[in-house]
Amino acid sequence: MTTDTHFLDQAFPPEGLRSLERDRIHQAFVQKKVEKQAYFLREGDITRTYWFMESGLARSFAIDVDGKEVTTDFFSTGDIVIDWASLMLQHPTREYIQALEPCIVWEIDFETFQELFHSIEGFREAGRTRLVESYFVSKNHRVSMIMDQAKGRYLRMMKTQPEIIQKAPLKYIASYLGITDTSLSRIRKDLSNA
Repeated sequence: MTTDTHFLDQAFPPEGLRSLERDRIHQAFVQKKVEKQAYFLREGDITRTYWFMESGLARSFAIDVDGKEVTTDFFSTGDIVIDWASLMLQHPTREYIQALEPCIVWEIDFETFQELFHSIEGFREAGRTRLVESYFVSKNHRVSMIMDQAKGRYLRMMKTQPEIIQKAPLKYIASYLGITDTSLSRIRKDLSNA
């Protein structure tokens, strides 16, 4: 496994960071490998870790009242793998986050995250930007589930998250889009015949 920290510069661009601050950020993260099917989090855990995805694919899901898994999000290269509410509020999560393929992540513990957040303005601003982006993606998905037809939701996902479409199992994509596997297969067939 490499320990090349250049990947971290994508999340925390060197502009606006002094050299010592950048070094502190790089030293705070530890590169880890997460095996396929391993869990980052399980329901009831309190998020004590912040992961930055270098490569791989993961999903978050919750168990509905009928005991079925419902995919709530996907995480791929460049994403923060996290339950934001659990991390920031230190409340138990209601979701699971699981690797769908082997992942390489950069990990930082909550206490170190807090220390950097409060002492390095560039780190704080990058974190705020990520949090706001995450909120808008989640909000747009919720509104789309109400206002858009299934085909429209799938087309939007093809445009905004093509790597998920290419790599994630169809049953998880269907669950995320709020449709059945059969409906998703029909949509994909219609699009391929168009």
